[in-house]
Amino acid sequence: MSLALVTGGAGFIGSNLVRELLLRGWDVKVLDNLSTGRPENLTGLDAELIQGDIRDEAVLGRATSGASVVFHQAAIPSVARSVADPLSTNDVNVNGTLAVLMAARDVGARVVFASSSSVYGDQDVMPVHEALACRPISPYGVSKLAGERYLHAFTSSYGMPTVALRYFNVFGPQQDPSAEYAAVVPKFVTSSLAGRASTIYGDGEQSSDFTYVGNVVAANLLAAEAGESAWGGAFNVGCGERHTVNELLETVQGLAGDAPTPVFESVRPGDVRESHASIEATKTALAYEPDVGFEEGLARTVAWYREQEVM
Repeated sequence: MSLALVTGGAGFIGSNLVRELLLRGWDVKVLDNLSTGRPENLTGLDAELIQGDIRDEAVLGRATSGASVVFHQAAIPSVARSVADPLSTNDVNVNGTLAVLMAARDVGARVVFASSSSVYGDQDVMPVHEALACRPISPYGVSKLAGERYLHAFTSSYGMPTVALRYFNVFGPQQDPSAEYAAVVPKFVTSSLAGRASTIYGDGEQSSDFTYVGNVVAANLLAAEAGESAWGGAFNVGCGERHTVNELLETVQGLAGDAPTPVFESVRPGDVRESHASIEATKTALAYEPDVGFEEGLARTVAWYREQEVM
């Protein structure tokens, strides 16, 4: 039986990935410092939780021991937080990723890396594709691009299997709506369920390729099996469509119940105006197909929050 390590496995995407790995018969270790991850996300799951930091060499050595694949999800994930504190974002997301790569190299493990659509920045071409020059406009985007470059370098230098996945605005069950830098979907869902007004930054006509977490988990599993032609590469993980923030709120309210008129506030520094994934390269390299679309994903998400009574 294969052993996987999921860094950041107590977080939103990581815990969904852990659950699917266990369903598929993997043994799973989780490494998480619980700064944003929550142990309750792993309740009932037969995974070993190692509490520690990815920058701690001794902890990493224990966590990677025996692993054949490292799914590197751990990061400081917020664009807004990176603007407020770029130094911490760089330290965790760049130095931490380098530490994970070195530890994985030492045990002969493959690395699948959680990158981000933020590496593209503002582009004149839509949908964005992997051949475009990356122009990140936030420290977070820069940190993720640096991580991608390190993966490519480790493949080139050591023949190490690595794949980077550029996530596009991921949403779904277990996403924390109460965090200081919480994402838009859990905020909209919980506000609508509670009958509270949602907050929109800007005019609401900014758009994104909102991607259900199940699609992201599937892409990770495909990347764990990808052949050598994909090694060192970076691939978009989205649905290949885009929706405005206003559309998102309208759809959420249709599922969760009407709420007061939203409050509009100033655009936040570092936010990208338009984000839309071309997924053709990912289909070719990884045989990826998004199984859950925008509306179905939102329906599943609203149902989960309603069941959990998270409002």
